[in-house]
Amino acid sequence: MSEKASPTTASVEEITAAPSLSHASLDDHYELYKSMRDIELDPLEAKQVLRKIDLRVLSLLMVTYVLQYLDKNCINVASVYGLKKDLRLEGQDYSWATSMFYVGYLVFQFPMGFLLQHFPIGKFISSTIVAWGCVLMMTAACKNFAGIAANRFFLGALESATNPGFVLLMSMWYTTPEQPLRLETYYSTVGIATMFSGLLGYAIGHINTGLARWKYIFLIFGAITTAWGLVSLLLLPDSPSTTRFLTPHQRCIAASRVAGNKQGIKNRKFKPYQAVQMLTDPKTWILFVMAVSGQIPTAAVTSFASINISSFGFDTLGSQYMLIPGGAVQLFGMLIGGWVASRWSGMRCVVMCVANTICIVGSGLLVGLPVHNKWGRLIALWLCYFQNLGFSMSLTMISSNVAGYTKKQLTSAVIFIGFCVGNIAGPQTFITKEAPGYHTAYRAMLAAYSVKLLMVFFLYAHMIMFNRKRDREQALAPLSEKEVIELGMHDATEFDNKGFRYTL
Repeated sequence: MSEKASPTTASVEEITAAPSLSHASLDDHYELYKSMRDIELDPLEAKQVLRKIDLRVLSLLMVTYVLQYLDKNCINVASVYGLKKDLRLEGQDYSWATSMFYVGYLVFQFPMGFLLQHFPIGKFISSTIVAWGCVLMMTAACKNFAGIAANRFFLGALESATNPGFVLLMSMWYTTPEQPLRLETYYSTVGIATMFSGLLGYAIGHINTGLARWKYIFLIFGAITTAWGLVSLLLLPDSPSTTRFLTPHQRCIAASRVAGNKQGIKNRKFKPYQAVQMLTDPKTWILFVMAVSGQIPTAAVTSFASINISSFGFDTLGSQYMLIPGGAVQLFGMLIGGWVASRWSGMRCVVMCVANTICIVGSGLLVGLPVHNKWGRLIALWLCYFQNLGFSMSLTMISSNVAGYTKKQLTSAVIFIGFCVGNIAGPQTFITKEAPGYHTAYRAMLAAYSVKLLMVFFLYAHMIMFNRKRDREQALAPLSEKEVIELGMHDATEFDNKGFRYTL
């Protein structure tokens, strides 16, 4: 949909008078926002509310993200403890077993997006946590390829609510400048998960009685996740307007803070015109290509990480504790990147470029170094762990730069479909007969990282031109800050709201 055809074009009066905007089209938190609209926020009170949000919301997201990352990558640790032998996985069977997780994730992306928009988001996400914990425990009962493929499909289907749901939660609870550090904080826990999986894998490697060792991995992780899902069901809030961990006055402050993002907070009404805008928005497809190209290399540092390290010449136990430095790279890389992007404006694309360039260096070394140089290849693999910083920073482009709740959740769904496509394709580049060199996989990694870097440049150029065009329009028909925020609370998209600017 072109900007000329947008239903919102000039002022608050025009948008509020439009016949298509019934009371149901107002943001779910409009009354809270309205109660504070003409009152200047006390910085000390706002800071106190932010601290309480961090303690409740961010801490819950961090623990959940550790568990979801561990759960989907349990198969990596299990792969070196007899899973492939016991399930008689041959040829590309293991690759397809890892890919099936993302097939389920892909198929359920739009349905989950719809449910996230229409149901209480905290309760819905928590329910999926309980469900996937149960599915994970059932992995221990799998007997063959068909069983584990079906199990991984449903695990992916249930986990597909987590990432998009967390992006929506970021935009509901945090201001635009606060989002990069908070998003990177919870996303950086994949580093903790990687280190923890290595330690737990090392510990399980010393079990010599009872069940097959790989089964303990799924049973232990699944039980922990199921228990945590019940805790989350009690504690994860659905929205600022209904939460119980804030006082009534603090709920108003929470809503007023986020209204300043000029995007609204949440709107349960599906708007078809916003779906059209999503399809015609260049950002959607640039981010989609970034997601595909950025995730093709992911198998190397997740489901194939232990196999890769073993192929470098390390023994089974060594392949587990050598995961720990890679996890540290993820953890500290994302925290530093998030801090830089929050500390200085206009640095998000710069952070993505730096992270992706490091990955290009790492994958280039994997392509060029001889097979016998095991330490050089291991360090090169560790460098590729910076890729999560690039992808997670791109998610802030959804939380900060897409307005209109229907458009935001649909954009998120499209980007995570790209995420799935890359993760489905990635394991297929690891061709069994090419071990230990895996030349096809490492060349695919290098090519994918290069494509992603090019897309970051395109994204930056597109947003710069958009902002400059808006500056010219604003000079002719200026809107006040209050008018721009009001438009956001009427669920106007960034195309419709002429006062909106992209955060670079």
